[in-house]
Amino acid sequence: MTSDVNGDGATGGPKGPIRDALRPSLPKRFYKEALRVPAAGGGCEIHLDGRPLRTPMKRVLVIAGEPFADVVLSEWQAQADVIDPASMPATRLANSAVDTVADNRDAVAAEIVAYAGNDLLCYRAANPAKLVALQDEIWNPILAAVEKEIGARFALAQGVMHTPQPHTVFEAVASAIRNLDHLQLAALQLITTITGSAVLALAYLKGIVTADEVWAAAHLDEDWQIAQWGRDEEAEARRAARERDFRAATAALANWH
Repeated sequence: MTSDVNGDGATGGPKGPIRDALRPSLPKRFYKEALRVPAAGGGCEIHLDGRPLRTPMKRVLVIAGEPFADVVLSEWQAQADVIDPASMPATRLANSAVDTVADNRDAVAAEIVAYAGNDLLCYRAANPAKLVALQDEIWNPILAAVEKEIGARFALAQGVMHTPQPHTVFEAVASAIRNLDHLQLAALQLITTITGSAVLALAYLKGIVTADEVWAAAHLDEDWQIAQWGRDEEAEARRAARERDFRAATAALANWH
């Protein structure tokens, strides 16, 4: 015997739309106008209906340069009925610079330096021959240019067995990022973690390669696998989300070159 669980004479599961209980509802857009204005101590602020935008830790969000401030501004202007943080990677990065990096510069810099010890560009395939040749073609010039720029040589390895880097590599990478401001350091750390390569992050920072070249080099192995076995929709969605964050980070460093 069945029961009328819906009170409408019907049985079975819910008949209305099911809402994902694990995903909180997005806040409604509460402002009419978003503007970029000069900050009193230098840099820029984003004002929503005349009030300065604040970080999650309630600090006034001050952005070092006008070009990146305009990227953040465009995200706030683009919000429609609700505010979706997933569509605002530049804002998240700017918040991170103020709330996290400013208070933890040494730890953030140390994380970038640590990536140099296991850098993507230093671990090469042993086979197949075409992949080996492609890695050499794309990665070798970037690695050589960064080595020349920072004055240190990286050790290369085949396969996944850990190969220690000389101390001169860690010292050189640390020196190369020492004078970055909070936003630049936050952006470089994000590029490093997304690509798995401090070398690629430094190559972009120093103007050796473009953002597109960094992205292609970081996904060389993945694109090789796609060419052999085809695409995966879930993997592509994750990659698209990473690329949004990556593009925000490269925008933050665009005027450093």
